[in-house]
Amino acid sequence: MKYVSSFLSTLFIGVGICSLPQFAANAVTLGSGAIAFAQSPTLISASTPHNETSVSDTTYYFTVKVPAAAGESLQQLTFTQVTGTEEIEFNPNDTVAFVGTRDRRGEKLAVKSVVTNDKQNFTVTFANPVPPDQTVTIGLRTYRNPFNDGVYLFGVKAFPSGQQTIGQFLGVGRLQFYKDTYSEG
Repeated sequence: MKYVSSFLSTLFIGVGICSLPQFAANAVTLGSGAIAFAQSPTLISASTPHNETSVSDTTYYFTVKVPAAAGESLQQLTFTQVTGTEEIEFNPNDTVAFVGTRDRRGEKLAVKSVVTNDKQNFTVTFANPVPPDQTVTIGLRTYRNPFNDGVYLFGVKAFPSGQQTIGQFLGVGRLQFYKDTYSEG
């Protein structure tokens, strides 16, 4: 009887906790008035369909998950090349964005602006902020892959929507390029 009573007490407490209303996370507002994500988006992957050196007009895909508990929509992403033996230059006019992943593309997203301060820093601003609980992929079109093989790293930072925001570093996307070892002859 003692165990049945204990079981029933635990069951009722568990049911009571589960029936509490679930509240959506709110964005974090700092003392300065700046807005930050309540839970940071996550860099899921970085990839390219062509990882051979010197390939022209290829695209680098960066996939980011905006969690349900982000508290704010995703407005902007910045990409900064942090390593590599040469700088990779992107074509701002050919940037694409869509819901989903590189292999499972969903709705196309409008890009409001693409700004490059120099070859190593690239900023993509969405026309409409990406709401929480979405996965989005940004395709950065290059003029060409690097001539030199090796690992190239890109830091990715996310900014919520709003006038005064604090970006959060999501991590580093890693792309590796290989020399074409095929020789004719």
